[in-house]
Amino acid sequence: MDFMLSTEEKKFKESCRKFAMEKLIPISEKYGETDDIPKELIHAMADAGLFSLFLPEDLGGRGVKTLPICLAREELAGIYCPADVTLAMQGLGSYPIYLAGDKDQKEKFLTRIGSGEWLTTYALTEMEAGSDVNGIKSEAKEEVDGFILNGSKRFISNGYAANIAVVFAKTSLIDRPRALSAFILEKGMSGFIVDQRMKMIAPHDIVAFKFDHCFVPKKNLLGKMGEGFKIAMKTLDVFRMSVGAAAVGIGQAAFQAALDYAKKRVQFGSAIAKFQAIQFKLAEMATELDAARALVYRAAILKDRGVDDVSRLASMAKFYATEAAFRAVDQGLQIHGGIGVMKGSVVERLYREIRALRIYEGTSEIQKLIIANSFLKD
Repeated sequence: MDFMLSTEEKKFKESCRKFAMEKLIPISEKYGETDDIPKELIHAMADAGLFSLFLPEDLGGRGVKTLPICLAREELAGIYCPADVTLAMQGLGSYPIYLAGDKDQKEKFLTRIGSGEWLTTYALTEMEAGSDVNGIKSEAKEEVDGFILNGSKRFISNGYAANIAVVFAKTSLIDRPRALSAFILEKGMSGFIVDQRMKMIAPHDIVAFKFDHCFVPKKNLLGKMGEGFKIAMKTLDVFRMSVGAAAVGIGQAAFQAALDYAKKRVQFGSAIAKFQAIQFKLAEMATELDAARALVYRAAILKDRGVDDVSRLASMAKFYATEAAFRAVDQGLQIHGGIGVMKGSVVERLYREIRALRIYEGTSEIQKLIIANSFLKD
């Protein structure tokens, strides 16, 4: 899909690939799968300028563009999942501030996120509010100098290590009793609690938050009261397509591992790559991954060109890429046979890592609804 990229974008993609091979592979070998975020990883990513992807040019960053975020996630995801998750969460937690933050908020928070000094996260999901954001029960009640926040969040990636979190809570308005608002919470605020560190099939830093009469100053409100839903959805429009990019990266890693294995694995006197059944699998994997990559790049390029409503394109990219990548990883594991289900093999790890991408930031089923409803609305 290089024909879709400019010379500068190709160079950036290659630099991300080089970083992944030279820096992330040694870090992955040292720390392995982990629930923590190694300081060494944060420093390496910051030194490579990856966090500056979320920093506007007027604050010394690269400028916040969607395609570079996607290119970076594509290259990182197949090499070391904690690096991809960290990049994604720096984006999810900073983009609402980029969208709706005032000058002081941007200078205080974005500069620290862009330098890697602070980690951030995005707290939307609750026990009764996953696909249905309107089910959010966390509530912030306005007081003279700020808000009192009560409630909980779960499945919050990088939540244990994060210094700040963008949190969405109900703030009832006269005409909209379920209106949502967005807040920047800083670790150390009284009543802001990491309630549980959660265990997943592919380990990473993921937690549940609890808010117990947590006081949030008015200066930490993002945008205006009642704008939380709009801020959340505009953020997801960008980062849903980047989930598709990460999926492509994982699928591509599975394809390469399967191709290499098929060339050297001998059965019945021949390398299994010579068998038509294996060739068909490789052909399907390669074709679907290219189609997925094209959908991701299209959505990101049009977003960066100023197309305002990219919800349909983002959902198409996220839906197809995650499903295609899952099929590619599954086929790649099948080609490996018994080796593929051994703990510690590349495809076994990828098989566990790809599964969550079909769920988070909107399940495949939700993406289908968004796509279909966009046509029905038109």
